[in-house]
Order: sequence, then structure tokens, then C-alpha cells
Amino acid sequence: MFGLTEWKQTRFYQEVSAEGYQEAYQEAYQKGYQEGAQEKQREIALKFLGLGLSIELVAEGTGLSVEQVQQLQQQSDQSSQN
Repeated sequence: MFGLTEWKQTRFYQEVSAEGYQEAYQEAYQKGYQEGAQEKQREIALKFLGLGLSIELVAEGTGLSVEQVQQLQQQSDQSSQN
């Protein structure tokens, strides 16, 4: 049988383990959410570029930097050439 001290120790480790799992889950969820939001920004930027909007307007409308939009445009141009 477990003594009271052993039981407290086991319970402590269970709680610490559960807290660690919860923190890891929260971090993974948050990271996935952010990555999804960033991917959506890029998709919208590509649509705006396809409609002929200027790089500056696309950046302003999506929240991406001008450099990020320029990079997307270059990647899109390279993809359409292949």
C-alpha cells in the first residue's frame, strides 16, 4: 500500500503532468491558429494581386508588409511561368 507521503508524491506528479499537457496543447493550438491566419492572409493577398491591386494596397488590406506581398508576387509569377 501507498503511504500518505507516497500518495501525495504520486498525486503531485499527476497534477504536474496534467498541467504540462495542458500547456503544450494550448501552445500547439495557438501556433496552429496563427499559422492558419497567416496562410489566409497570403491567400487573400494573392487574390488581390490577381485583381490588379497595387502592392501597397494589398499590404494595407491584408496586414502583410510590402516586402511580404512583393515576395508573394514573385513566387506567384515564378509558379505561373512553370
